[in-house]
Amino acid sequence: MYFQLPEDSVSAPASVRDDPRATLRGGLPDRYLTPDDIADIFGVPLETVYQWRRKRTGPPGFRIGKHLRYDPADVRAYVTSRKNHDSDAA
Repeated sequence: MYFQLPEDSVSAPASVRDDPRATLRGGLPDRYLTPDDIADIFGVPLETVYQWRRKRTGPPGFRIGKHLRYDPADVRAYVTSRKNHDSDAA
């Protein structure tokens, strides 16, 4: 399963465009994401997601018992901050 991070709601599917909550989520699913989801979203190996977590360089995650989860809003904020960081460095 691969999730896209649309730039705007026009590029999103009609079901996402018609749901006002989807605008807040930026097209991400309405559930907490797993490490597998994060790997799919960014197109990286699962081990990279775990390395980001250990190094505290990727999107912030949290534990529910023994399970690692990511809030879609935090993932969106992480992507936005990386975009801004990269544009400031250029």
